[in-house]
Amino acid sequence: MAQNKTHKVTLIPGDGIGPEVTQAVVRILEATGIKWEWERFAAGAEAFEIFGEYIPADLTDSITRNKVALKGPVTTPIGGGFKSINVTLRKQFDLFANFRPIKNLPGMETKWPGVDLIIVRENTEGEYVGLEHEVVPGVVESIKVITEKGSTRIAKFAFEYARKHGRKKIHSIHKANIMKMSDGLFLRCARKVAEGFPEIFYGEHIIDNTCMQLVMNPYQYDTLLLENLYGDIVSDLCAAFVGGLGLVPGANLGIDCAIFEAVHGSAPDIAGKDLANPTALLQSAVLMLHHLNESDAAERVQKALETVYGERKTLTRDVGGTAGTTQFADAVLAAMSA
Repeated sequence: MAQNKTHKVTLIPGDGIGPEVTQAVVRILEATGIKWEWERFAAGAEAFEIFGEYIPADLTDSITRNKVALKGPVTTPIGGGFKSINVTLRKQFDLFANFRPIKNLPGMETKWPGVDLIIVRENTEGEYVGLEHEVVPGVVESIKVITEKGSTRIAKFAFEYARKHGRKKIHSIHKANIMKMSDGLFLRCARKVAEGFPEIFYGEHIIDNTCMQLVMNPYQYDTLLLENLYGDIVSDLCAAFVGGLGLVPGANLGIDCAIFEAVHGSAPDIAGKDLANPTALLQSAVLMLHHLNESDAAERVQKALETVYGERKTLTRDVGGTAGTTQFADAVLAAMSA
């Protein structure tokens, strides 16, 4: 643990179940003995009601200053309303790498035990640049943007992570058979980067075939390198191997800034009922601890979480238990102190 250091973190509880799972995770983080200073901010519809802005200036100033944020789920309207808070923050702070490890928790019976995948998704380009307009009534054009810079840096991120952590294979996932220029550029950049990492196997699979291959046999893959839209879809598909989005972490990483978030929705139907599962945000917080060079605390929290899942006595209803959010957090805290 970093001695006598206070970590200042921007905290975005979100809406729906966000405040509940965030409170549970903060309790667990504070029990590590690390000194925290939380700067709390609303975002999305709640922030607009209070400040007239979906992302208040004070929030962006806080992230700029602290360089790290922990974020609960924020509802994004479908087909209208304000832009995705997630996408906006990623673009604003140039958080080009979306990092999602997919790994089974003990005690969680699934059709695919022992899955261990790394999803590396380009986070600022592709279809999510938001360049859309109506050409004529009834005809809408959406522009996909792929750049050499963006493709090269996400490929470097994937290969450098693989080398550092002993991962042996990387597959670039694409649709270059149809989108020959855009996806073709992505592949050319990945191939060039791969030349500098001869110890790592490099392959390329078409996105639709990849989805089929994953469902048939996820063990054939190790690290998947994807453009923005493909990564969004495939990361959710892979979450199903280990129990769903309520269990998997997510990190948005840039050169000097990072936002760690739950990747699931805000579940307004169970908000305020002490039913939500904080596991996804907690595992995201573990990634944050590693990012802050608090690896001992990260391993302690992860071990406690896995103990609770392995015992299966205090799990929330979404994973077959009867415990509430608070009771689950209490169990993790007890396992940390055991």
